[in-house]
Amino acid sequence: MKIILKQDVLGLGYKDEILTVKDGYGRNYLLPKGLAVLATPKAEKALAEELKQRAHKIAKIKSDAEATAKRFEGVSLTLQAKVSEGRNIYGSIGAPQLAEALAAQGLEVHPKQIAFRSVKELGNYTATINFHREVSVEIPFSIVNENGEVAPKKEKPAPVSEAEAEPSTEVEPLTDETVEAEESTAETAE
Repeated sequence: MKIILKQDVLGLGYKDEILTVKDGYGRNYLLPKGLAVLATPKAEKALAEELKQRAHKIAKIKSDAEATAKRFEGVSLTLQAKVSEGRNIYGSIGAPQLAEALAAQGLEVHPKQIAFRSVKELGNYTATINFHREVSVEIPFSIVNENGEVAPKKEKPAPVSEAEAEPSTEVEPLTDETVEAEESTAETAE
């Protein structure tokens, strides 16, 4: 099914794009929700005319997106999270937490513009912020524990002296002498 998107659809495309989607997806989701219209020849002709008239507006929107993207260049974030004994975070870090951290630095962005998978471990990651279909910025960020460490310190066990060490549980191999000695002790016990 050929459609024209009426607004941006995350993971599919941007407004005014002509796409081919599966019939069920278009008929049961995109068309009823008003996210798209059928791409008939008449609709495509109307879209082309509208895009000609909006060309200067589109250029301004793109230049505004580029100006906003320049403010985000060179920004890196460090987020603190509660962690378990290993490197695993209680919960996860997602786009809302990243948007909140950017807002704390005076950079407003909607969480839906941030693209990355939720993070569940300490470490260094990169998120992509999409301002326009042709304008995006990559933001590096680190997840550290509450003490500001990237990896929690593991306590080293205290050295154990030989006297405190557990007794050896090694098994001696059976020989004819050990079998005879065990038989003789068994006979005397009877």
